[in-house]
Amino acid sequence: MTIYPSLEMAVAGRKTEAVVIGASAGGVSALLQVLPVLPRGYRLPIIVVLHVRSGRPNQLVDVFQQKVAMPVSEAGDKEAIIPGTLYFAPADYHLLIENDRSFSLSCDAPLHFNRPAIDITMETAADAYGASLAAILMTGANEDGAAGMAAIGKAGGLTVVQDPSEAEVEVMPQEAIDLRAPDLILPLDQIKQLLLMLERH
Repeated sequence: MTIYPSLEMAVAGRKTEAVVIGASAGGVSALLQVLPVLPRGYRLPIIVVLHVRSGRPNQLVDVFQQKVAMPVSEAGDKEAIIPGTLYFAPADYHLLIENDRSFSLSCDAPLHFNRPAIDITMETAADAYGASLAAILMTGANEDGAAGMAAIGKAGGLTVVQDPSEAEVEVMPQEAIDLRAPDLILPLDQIKQLLLMLERH
């Protein structure tokens, strides 16, 4: 396995307790390139917010359970966040992270025309986890996630943005970069390596 010096420097001395990932257009394909590398027994919880079309059944859990070795679940209201689990935000609800490391669901108005909105999950996760959070923002077609990534950066968490030149749709990662420079701008191949390194640290 190639070790990238920038990744080693980024994770050195960090204690990561959770990972939150946001994506929109092209996000399923990007996640299917990244998440299947994670082994069974992977220690960290991974919380994913994807823009899903309102009124349609959410099939993300079924799709990813077939591809990923770790347990996959749809996040439920008042449910404790369990290490080593891949969670997806349910359709038609905002997903909030509480300070006791549990989920709550909200029917508040859409943000950036989306519910779930990436910003809401990331901003509440920043409050709950602070510097022990890692956040990744991938391909997408609007500015959702930029403010959330900025909040995580201000709280001391690790912020990672997919290289816009590689993203299927570059708007979302570029908006985050323009608002607040992330710690790392990486292609998907290096994001895979980073996820493995975060667990080991």
